[in-house]
Amino acid sequence: MADVPPGLANLPDARDGLSRRERIVLYVLHETQKERGDRNVPTAMLWGRVCEHFHISPEELSQMLAPLGARR
Repeated sequence: MADVPPGLANLPDARDGLSRRERIVLYVLHETQKERGDRNVPTAMLWGRVCEHFHISPEELSQMLAPLGARR
């Protein structure tokens, strides 16, 4: 995310309302689900992979996932 100015990473996109960070989380979730044969992805596994793209705490990730439709 180095190519995006710091304040813009959380700014929602006008097309669908997703921020860049939310879009990355959904992409990583999708790719991980494909790797696991469309099985559910544990939040801890998702968090580890999302942290490769940007820093986020486990609590922040859980808060981000809730409105995106992820369930426990």
